[in-house]
Amino acid sequence: MASATVTSKGQITIPAEVRSALDLKPGDKIDFVKVGDRDFRLFARTGSVKRLRGMFGKFPRTISIEEMNEAIAERGSRLR
Repeated sequence: MASATVTSKGQITIPAEVRSALDLKPGDKIDFVKVGDRDFRLFARTGSVKRLRGMFGKFPRTISIEEMNEAIAERGSRLR
């Protein structure tokens, strides 16, 4: 298990094995997502969004930009 120590400035150095596993390079961004009271999940924002293609399988149908905009507007009107 890799570990790190928090400095007095709140900084950590990500261990080399973690950087390698996540393919992190200098300047890459990392997201921390809260998944419990004291638990967070770390996500590396590396690579292209194109790598997500096919992640959810085939969609049953395609929709147009107009249909997307209508759905967004409808949902937004319910939030007010």
